[in-house]
Amino acid sequence: MLDKMTPNQRLTIAVVLSIIFFVVYTIIFPPQEQENAKGTQANTQSSQTSKESQPALKVEDVVSHEISSDEKMAVNDLSTLVTVKSSKFILKLDTLGRISSKVLLQDKYNDKDDKHAQLIPDVGPKPLFIRFLDPNLNDEATKVPYKTTISELSLDSGSQKVTLTQELESLKVTKEITFFADGHYDIKISLSDDKRYFVYLGQRPRITEQMMTVSGAMVYTDDEIVTIIEDGDAEGRKIFTGVELISAFDQYSATIMYGFTKDTNIIVERDRNDDPVIYFEALQNMTFSGYVGQKEYKTLNSINPVLTNAIEYGWFTFASKPLFQLLSWLHGIFGNWGWSIVALTIIIRTVLYPLTYKGMVSMQKMKDLSPQIKELQKKYKGEPQRMNAAVMDTYKKHGANPLGGCLPMLLQIPVFFAIYRVLLNAVELQGAEWALWINDLSRMDSTFILPILMGASMYYQQKLTPSNFTDPMQEKIFKFLPIIFTFFFLTFPSGLVLYWFVNNLFSIAQQFIVNRQFKNAKDAEIAAHKHAEKKDD
Repeated sequence: MLDKMTPNQRLTIAVVLSIIFFVVYTIIFPPQEQENAKGTQANTQSSQTSKESQPALKVEDVVSHEISSDEKMAVNDLSTLVTVKSSKFILKLDTLGRISSKVLLQDKYNDKDDKHAQLIPDVGPKPLFIRFLDPNLNDEATKVPYKTTISELSLDSGSQKVTLTQELESLKVTKEITFFADGHYDIKISLSDDKRYFVYLGQRPRITEQMMTVSGAMVYTDDEIVTIIEDGDAEGRKIFTGVELISAFDQYSATIMYGFTKDTNIIVERDRNDDPVIYFEALQNMTFSGYVGQKEYKTLNSINPVLTNAIEYGWFTFASKPLFQLLSWLHGIFGNWGWSIVALTIIIRTVLYPLTYKGMVSMQKMKDLSPQIKELQKKYKGEPQRMNAAVMDTYKKHGANPLGGCLPMLLQIPVFFAIYRVLLNAVELQGAEWALWINDLSRMDSTFILPILMGASMYYQQKLTPSNFTDPMQEKIFKFLPIIFTFFFLTFPSGLVLYWFVNNLFSIAQQFIVNRQFKNAKDAEIAAHKHAEKKDD
């Protein structure tokens, strides 16, 4: 059963065990069956969607019609009109004037089947698809193919421009698109007559398996507000203005459009699976830009700094963004993402040292007082009020705080999740080598050496860490945690395992220092006591 769990389920369980045991020291809560069932159902729906035709979108109020049968057939027409080639990707435009395909040629971006990543899904609306409000005009537009004088472009020598035209009975549609080697494009859409129409962003890429990451759609407005609609959570139509960019994204890649006028109406709808679908109402003459590719910070920043907002980290963005900036800065120094992770982990632990030190000292005091507490529990057995009062009085007398070991660790939880989100979302780790056998920090260690080292370091850390368990069952489960975590971390990306391993090493060093300080203090106390006895004699 356990060997069939997905990485997402493994990670969820590991995080739950980590927080519960290392923060609260009480009870381990197993993962909810309902949540696992929900995840399985979502995966099943996604699989079914890939086998179905174009989902029926609920756009009646704005577009005033459902998708026609003819249009469904046309949407699935993958006939190629123009092929755009570069050293890093191959992009195709089909006879409906849409971006029908974009394949990344770099092996480090390969999908889980080790095939070149295809960023445009086979089903669903595709980037630059136009839908007209007039049902008759729209029906004609789905049957008349676009034409062009150029069938192939090469970006090796620089940007290239292509013009697509669609001759309808009462309307001419022109798309002038300039492609750039960095993956973005500029487009101007012109209509010979003013007709109401809409342009679609397209479905999100579906390449990587999600592990505690968000996938869906994003709208970023000029007041710096990010609205994310996750897959399965779209609730109906939402309209936005003052939009800086729109994005349909997965863990590492995205389809993005930007450069709109402030009054452009951006509309978010839902499909039959409650996944978000984004489109906007366009003008007779409309210019904007787009990007289809990996969410690599340097690339997005060089195209347009606003695009870096397409890299999201969920609730912990406020902490994750500066941590990624620090990680990137360290990469500029070391030139290696693995050593940058090591350095970042050490920096984080150094900054948090005062908090963790207080927690360790408090735990050591609690351990020293454990025999006295057990005596009080025996003495006042059956008298809980007197026992609690005596225990608290003992803690107060010796300057020990029962929550002293938990509170500092609770304060570190935001940092814990923030660094996790950074390492999970950083596309820069794809294909990034560290040292020796680790040649891709975004993938699991196929030799299992790093997870085993992590488990061994966790076990040794346990041996050094003082504990004062009163429940034998909790103590037994606690001792099995290194084995449990080693099992979970076998399929985790190497970058995450490396972070946890280095974090354990730092904790071992810190715990060793605290233990040594307490031992020296006890030795000094014993020496002083003996000296006082000799003086009295």
